[in-house]
Amino acid sequence: MSEASQVKSNEASAQDFEREPVPAHMRKKWLSMSLVWIAIGIDLSAMFLGAELGNGMNLSDSLTATVIGSVILGLIGALCAFVGAKTGLSTAMISRFLFGNVGARIVSIVLGIFSLGWFGVQVGFFASNMHTAFDKLVGVDLPLGLLSFIGGLLMMSTAIWGYRSIERLSVWSVPLLVIFIGIAVFTAFKTKGTAAIWEPISASPIPMGTAISLVIGIFIVGTVLSPDIGRWARTPMHAVTAAFIGFFVGNSFMTVIAIFLSRLMDTDDLTNIFIALGLGLPAIIVLTLAQWTTNTNNLYSASLGFSVVFQRVPKKLITIIAGILATLLAVFGIYDKFLSFLNVITSFVSPIGGLYTAEYLLVNRAKFTFEGIDRNKNWIIRSLIVWVVATLFAYMTTPAPDGFGLFQLTRVPALDAFIFAFIVQWIVGKLLSKKEEQKG
Repeated sequence: MSEASQVKSNEASAQDFEREPVPAHMRKKWLSMSLVWIAIGIDLSAMFLGAELGNGMNLSDSLTATVIGSVILGLIGALCAFVGAKTGLSTAMISRFLFGNVGARIVSIVLGIFSLGWFGVQVGFFASNMHTAFDKLVGVDLPLGLLSFIGGLLMMSTAIWGYRSIERLSVWSVPLLVIFIGIAVFTAFKTKGTAAIWEPISASPIPMGTAISLVIGIFIVGTVLSPDIGRWARTPMHAVTAAFIGFFVGNSFMTVIAIFLSRLMDTDDLTNIFIALGLGLPAIIVLTLAQWTTNTNNLYSASLGFSVVFQRVPKKLITIIAGILATLLAVFGIYDKFLSFLNVITSFVSPIGGLYTAEYLLVNRAKFTFEGIDRNKNWIIRSLIVWVVATLFAYMTTPAPDGFGLFQLTRVPALDAFIFAFIVQWIVGKLLSKKEEQKG
């Protein structure tokens, strides 16, 4: 290979293709992509949910709820990743086919704000748990602000370099996480025996429908952002396989483990569970890697969204600025106030997945071509209207005080919005697409 060719190859490998399709020769096989999604799914929120289910349901019911919820997530994630693989584009870029070149900027801002806000919340969550771990293990009272700053910079480091950096992190961190968590489970069974996992719960049981909705609710918005990873798949089947395995295994693995640990140790405080088992160092490693592999993807998705808005700014610079801002939010403790805001914006994000999957699969697949993207209309009103109506529908199924609480469907407002948007976009698209083509 000539020097010029080598330089060109190195430049291509350093790109993240945030505003264009991922080239075919850069695409990945399903196994490495599955590890990325599994790593994203292995996070502290899944662990704490599992502990809650373990304390609030008997073993068989809690496992059933986890499996059913994870299968639903896997199916939705596979559907969304399929569109990403076929187009080779990120979620924010796909939105240009739905909302128009100007309308898509509004959507990209919403996607970016959600991902950025969630990054800040997760950094704060990480800092809180690390504070407990260091306090219990070595008696050191580290400031939450310092831990937030360190955690934010750590999680930002891989997002700066894009998908391939996240992939490398996932490939070595997933086996390490599995080993340490396996040690914790083995130690718990050896210490406590097996009788505790079958003991009936003393509190009021969590209803099955509520439990399934909790499992789905953790990652439903993550499935909507599946094209951000799915665009790297070698074939659509690789994307579908990787997404289903990733969301099913990644979402269920930590939840199931936490169910067993909480029932064995009779507590839902996972940090204290690891410490009580004499696994202080593994606790810190698990806390760090679990949040790092998950949260770096939040910042990655945020940078992809903002790259569509700020088209002349390099993605690395966008990632650095966004990461520092989100980290500062966590350092100053503002992340606590983001929780209600994030509940609101989730209702805006989740319908987008229903919109683009319906449009691609059932309405007009032909327009999803990058070559003609600049000839798109500035605004596509029908998609914008469906998006607004689907968001309002989510509020109708969201209990007060965050929503109107008029009725319930799946008990997961984000899933309600996804399904509603899919159906309405399909019907409206079929009725109006021919008229739009004639006018165009």
